[in-house]
Amino acid sequence: MEGRATGIGIIETALETMPGNPGVYRMLDEKGEALYVGKARNLKKRVTSYTQINRLPERLRRMVADTAAMEILTTHTEAEALLLEANLIKRLKPRYNILLRDDKSYPWLVLTSGEFPRIGKHRGAQAKADFYLGPFASAWAVKQTVQALQRVFLLRTCADTVFANRTRPCLLFQIKRCSAPCVGRVNAGEYGALVAQAKDFLQGKSGAVQKELAVAMQQASENLEFERAAALRDRIRGLAHVQGNDVINPASLGDADVIALYQQAGQACVQVFFVRGGRNNGNRSFFPAHTKDEEAPEILSAFIAQFYDDKPPPPQILLNHEAEEQPLLEDALSLKAARRVHILVPQRGEKADVVAHAATNAREALERKLAETAGQGKLLAAVGELFNLPETPKRIETYDNSHIMGTNAYGVMVVAGPEGPMKSAYRKFSIKSVITPGDDFGMMREVLQRRFGRALEEDPDRSGETWPDLVLIDGGAGQLSAAKGVMADLGLEDIPMVAIAKGPDRDAGREWFYMEGREAFQLPPRDAVLYFLQRLRDEAHRFAITTHRAARSRKLTTSELDEIPGIGAARKKALLLHFGSARGVKAAGLKDLEAVTGINRATARAVYAFFHPGVRLEA
Repeated sequence: MEGRATGIGIIETALETMPGNPGVYRMLDEKGEALYVGKARNLKKRVTSYTQINRLPERLRRMVADTAAMEILTTHTEAEALLLEANLIKRLKPRYNILLRDDKSYPWLVLTSGEFPRIGKHRGAQAKADFYLGPFASAWAVKQTVQALQRVFLLRTCADTVFANRTRPCLLFQIKRCSAPCVGRVNAGEYGALVAQAKDFLQGKSGAVQKELAVAMQQASENLEFERAAALRDRIRGLAHVQGNDVINPASLGDADVIALYQQAGQACVQVFFVRGGRNNGNRSFFPAHTKDEEAPEILSAFIAQFYDDKPPPPQILLNHEAEEQPLLEDALSLKAARRVHILVPQRGEKADVVAHAATNAREALERKLAETAGQGKLLAAVGELFNLPETPKRIETYDNSHIMGTNAYGVMVVAGPEGPMKSAYRKFSIKSVITPGDDFGMMREVLQRRFGRALEEDPDRSGETWPDLVLIDGGAGQLSAAKGVMADLGLEDIPMVAIAKGPDRDAGREWFYMEGREAFQLPPRDAVLYFLQRLRDEAHRFAITTHRAARSRKLTTSELDEIPGIGAARKKALLLHFGSARGVKAAGLKDLEAVTGINRATARAVYAFFHPGVRLEA
C-alpha cells in the first residue's frame, strides 16, 4: 500500500499544475523509463482518474504504484495528441501499453524518372521525381507484381549501369518480358506510352488500359501488321491473367488496407491485407504485446495508430470490429495523410467478404502460433529439467565465433525464447583485440566481456528481460572454462552455462554436453531436446558464418587505392581495368600511369608517390 500511496502522491502533485488542454502524458518509473504513454482531450481530467485507485483494474494499480514521475506535452487538438502518442509508444515501448511488434521496413514498387524509367523494388527514402506504389507485405509480393508488369508492359528492370552499356538485347527481350529500350528497339515516345499504361494499371485503371490495347490490336490487324497484333494479343492475355477479380483481388476496393483481429487464449493476432489499385499486395500477421486483458476495440485502435506512424494510410481502412474512438482515429489519420481517410466495418457485399477472409487468416495464424508456442514451451521445460535449472528458461543465448586464421573475426549471439528465435535480439561482435590464429578462447572471452559488461552498465539490478536464463557455448570443456572465468570476473557466476562439443567425426547426434559440477554426458540420438539444442547451436553457427562472409566480402571490395587522396570510384575503376589489380597499379611506372584513360598527369604522380614515398619526382 505504501508504493501505491507514493504513486498517487506523484500523480496528485503533477495535477496541481496540469492544464486542461489536449496532449500526451507519460508515467515514468524510478529509472526514468516510460511505464505508460496516454493521450487525452483534457489532460487534467484524464490523469485525475488514476487517483481513484479502487476503480482501476489490478494492472493499472501496479502501474500507478510504480510511477515515480510524470511528464506532459500539450497539443492543439486531440487528433494531434493521438499521433504523438502512437509515435512515443513505438519509440519508448512502455510495458503497460499495447505494443505493435513491427521493426521491419516495407518494400515499395518504384518506377524511376528519366527518359527510360526502370521498374523494381525499393526500400527506404523516396525520391520526389519517381513514382511509388505500396507498401507491399513482402519482397515476394513486389517481385510478383514486377513480373506481371514485365509481361504486360515490357518495362526494363536492369540497373542503369547495365542499361547504359548494353550492345544487344538481353534474354528478357527474347522471352517477351522487355521492349529493349537499351538498344533502341523502342524509342522514348513509345516507351513513355508503355510507362503511362503501367501507371494507369497500377492506379486501378486496368479497364481503360485493356480497352486501349484491344483498339490497338484491331488497328494492327486491319493494317496487316500481324506480328504487332500478336504481340498486343499476348499483352492482353497477360493483363487478363493478372487482374482476376475475386476475394483475394477485390477490384472494387481501389486503395485500401483490410485489418482483422482475432483473439484466443489471452493472445491476439492482427492480419493486414494491402490492396492497391484493386490488387492484393500481400498480407502480414502481427501479434501485438500486452493484449491479455484488452478488448478488441482498444487493441485495434492502438494497432492502427502505431501501424501508420511511419507509413501513409490509404483512403479506406476496413475492419472486422469497431475501433475505440474510431471518429478520432479517422481525424488523426486524415491529418497525417492530408486527405480524408475513412475507417469502415462493412456488414455485407464484397468488402465484408474481404474482411471475413482476413479474419479467417488471422484466426489460422494465431492457432498456428499457439500450437508452435505450446511445443516450444514443452521443449524449454525439458531443457530446464535436463540442466537442473530453477525454472523453465524464457531466454536462451547461444554463442559462436567465425574467422579464417584470425582475420575478419566475429563472435555472435543468437537468442531463443517461448516463441522461438528472437531475431531482433541477435547480436554480432567484431573482434577488436589481436587474435592469434585459432585462439577461439580469446574470442569467446572478448564477446562475453563486451556482452555482459554492457548489460551490467545498463541494468545493474538485472531487473530487465534481456538477461539469459541459460547460456550455450559452442565448444568443449576449454571453452566452458574460459567463459566461466569471464563471468566470475564480472560477478555473474549464477547464470547457468553449458558447452556443446561436436561428437566424434563431428557427427550430429553424438554431441557431448559440459556443465560445471557434472560429468560430461550425451543424449540419446533421437531425443527431442537434443534436436532442439542442435538447432540452437546450428543457428548460431549459421549466423556466425554469414556475418564473417559478409565482412570478408566487404573487405574484398576495398583496396589500397581507396586510401589515395583524389582517387574516386571512376579513377579507381579505370586503373584496375587497365592494370588488372591493385598490385599491378603499385608496380606501374609513372609513364604507364599517365597512359591510362581518365588519369591526368597530376593524378598519375599522386598515385606513383603514394606507392613510392621515398622516390623524388621531377617537376
